[in-house]
Amino acid sequence: MKNTLEIDYVILAIHLTVGFALVYFAAKAYQKTKYPPMLLLVLGFSLLVIGDTILDDLLSYWVNGDLLDWIEEAVEISGFAVLIIAVKRS
Repeated sequence: MKNTLEIDYVILAIHLTVGFALVYFAAKAYQKTKYPPMLLLVLGFSLLVIGDTILDDLLSYWVNGDLLDWIEEAVEISGFAVLIIAVKRS
């Protein structure tokens, strides 16, 4: 059981690292170009990282399982919608 928990933490750390790296590089690209759709990409990627990893860990102590799933999915769907808008505007 302990090994499974450790593996979960390693996977979470990798997920956050890769997710925030994506957001960081998109933000740097926006700073360089000032291209508005790139800012939307930053927002969309941020929502995906927040919805998938951070909200799950932060809210799991206070929110019921079904409600937590709905909140996570709503944030992720919002992220995908923003990404679609960014691609359509580019």
